Amino acid sequence: MIPNIDYHMHTALCGHAVGSLSEYVEQAIALGIGEIGFSDHAPMVHMRLQGVTMDYRQLPLYHRLIDEVKAKYSGKIAIKYALEADFIPGFEAKTQEIIAGYPYDYIIGSVHFVNGWAIDDPMAIEYWKTADINQVWRDYFKLLRQSAQSGMFHIIGHCDLPKKFGHRPTADMSDEVKATAKKFKECGVAVEINTSGLRKPIKEMYPSPIFLKLYCAAGVPLTFGSDAHTPGDVGKNFREAVELAKSVGYTEYVSFDKGKLAQRIKL
Repeated sequence: MIPNIDYHMHTALCGHAVGSLSEYVEQAIALGIGEIGFSDHAPMVHMRLQGVTMDYRQLPLYHRLIDEVKAKYSGKIAIKYALEADFIPGFEAKTQEIIAGYPYDYIIGSVHFVNGWAIDDPMAIEYWKTADINQVWRDYFKLLRQSAQSGMFHIIGHCDLPKKFGHRPTADMSDEVKATAKKFKECGVAVEINTSGLRKPIKEMYPSPIFLKLYCAAGVPLTFGSDAHTPGDVGKNFREAVELAKSVGYTEYVSFDKGKLAQRIKL
């Protein structure tokens, strides 16, 4: 069994994904996935990052491309409008302006920048050599809580991203995760199981089982995303993702439509 949704998928417009939207859709159909969402990287609000996110000028094209596949595959699969938007403190108004520009079904909020540097960028990996790793993790969780509290997001993406290159905390982060899970629950945001971690140096899905168990215990809703940047990544390792979800206590996951939680689906 695999989940009926893949809510985290990118397009070539961001500059570091490949393949046509039709190829992503056809891969999902081949796997028996009934609902997908294109959630490409929203324009960065605090700097221009060519080859990392879409540009403001590309947003109309992005929506036209989604409209085209929605029409082409009507009756075969449900396709949602979405974005993955970074949470950057002090730039909430600009982020909200982007989100308000189109009627999205859901927005994934992600934290890639902590104290000004991109924690998941191979080009910035040198920062990890001098960083206080435990403090990076604490600052990261604080930003996750602020993301949820901003009210801009429906799903919070890859909720333990600092581990990507193997930089795990040496201190106990249970209290940080519990506080984050409590904030997610209060704010009504979902957490995703993001299978792309298996394709990264850490070789582990996001979030780790010990963290995901705390989100489940707090009653935080769950979604699934492959974080696909190639058509072949759509739905990848979803059987393992279901096993992870069940192992920590999840019995259902959720879908979204027009900015609202739409369904609770049994695992």
